[in-house]
Amino acid sequence: MEIFDGNEVTFVSVTQSFNTTTSMGRLTLNILLSFAQFEREVIGERIRDKFAASRRKGMWMGGYVPLGYRVENRKLVIEDEEAAKIRMIFERFLQCGSATHLARRLHKEGVTTRSGRLVDRNFLYKLLNNRVYIGEVVHKGTAYPGEHEPIVARDLWDKVHSTLAKNPRQRAARSRAQTPALLKGLLFAPNGRAMSPTHTRKKGRLYRNYVTTSVVKVGPETCPVRRIPAGEIERAVVNQLRLLLRSPEIIVQTWAAARAGDLGFSEGEVREALICFDPLWEELFPAEQARIVQLLVERIDVDVDGISIRLRTEGLASLIAELRQEAPAQKVARSTT
Repeated sequence: MEIFDGNEVTFVSVTQSFNTTTSMGRLTLNILLSFAQFEREVIGERIRDKFAASRRKGMWMGGYVPLGYRVENRKLVIEDEEAAKIRMIFERFLQCGSATHLARRLHKEGVTTRSGRLVDRNFLYKLLNNRVYIGEVVHKGTAYPGEHEPIVARDLWDKVHSTLAKNPRQRAARSRAQTPALLKGLLFAPNGRAMSPTHTRKKGRLYRNYVTTSVVKVGPETCPVRRIPAGEIERAVVNQLRLLLRSPEIIVQTWAAARAGDLGFSEGEVREALICFDPLWEELFPAEQARIVQLLVERIDVDVDGISIRLRTEGLASLIAELRQEAPAQKVARSTT
C-alpha cells in the first residue's frame, strides 16, 4: 500500500467490497493493517518467550552446530574425534598462553575446522569463549545448564579464562621473562664488542642483563657501558622498531627491496602490512617476537647517549611475504567461524 500511495495508485477489490478511492475504504484498510501488525507482534513475542523458556531448560534450539558435537533427536551429542581436537586446543593454549602463537602452530600442523578450513586466531578466540563446551547454553548473555554433555572440564575452562582475562601486554611480559635473549647477537657496545645476555636469580626473582664481553674478559675499564638491564633495552628497541616500521622511509625501502627481489606486491600492500603489524605485535608469542627481531634487525649499537638500530630491508620484505602467504588461509578460516 505504501508503494501504491507513493505512485498515486488506488486499489479496488472485485470479489470484496473494498475500495481505497473512498474514505470508508481507506478507513477499513487502516483498521485491517493495524490488526495485522498487532497479530504479527504478538506472534513474535510468543516465539521469543518460547525460545527463552526452552533456553532456560537447557534445550538446543537449532542453528550452527559447534565443532565437537552433532545433533540427534534435537539434542547435542559429543562427536568423539572432534571433541578430542577441542580438548587439545584448550590444553595447548594453557601451555603457551597466546592464541596467535597457537594459531600459527596449528596452521603449520594442518589442523582444520569441520569444513576443512585452516584454523586462525579469530576461530580460536570464539572456540575458547564458547560456553557450550562446559555444558551450558547462553541466551542474551545469561548462561543456563544445558541438556548436553560437556567436552571441557570446568577446571581447565577456568584456567584458560584466567589466562585470557590477563592483559595481552602482561601475558607477553610474563612470557618474555622466560625468554632471556630477545636481542642476542644484535647488541654492540661503544667499543664495538658484542653484549651477551646474562641472568641471575635472587630470592626467586629473575634479573636479566646484557653485559659487554670485554668487561667480563678484560675488565670494567674497557667500555663506558658495562651492562644494561635486559627489560629496559628490549622495550626501547621494540618501541623504536615499531615506530620505524610505520615511517614512510622504511615503507619505501621495503617496497624497493621487494621489487628488487621480484616478490610481486605493491607499495600500498607493503604500507598496509607494516601498519597493521604494529597492533599484532602484542599478541605474538615471545619466541615469534624474537624470530621477527632477528629477521628485521641487523645491528644495534649502544652508546652512553642512546641506541641506533640498523634494519635489514630484505628481512622486512621477507616478513611482508610471510604475511601475504598467511592472509588467504586466515580469510578462508575466518569465513567458517
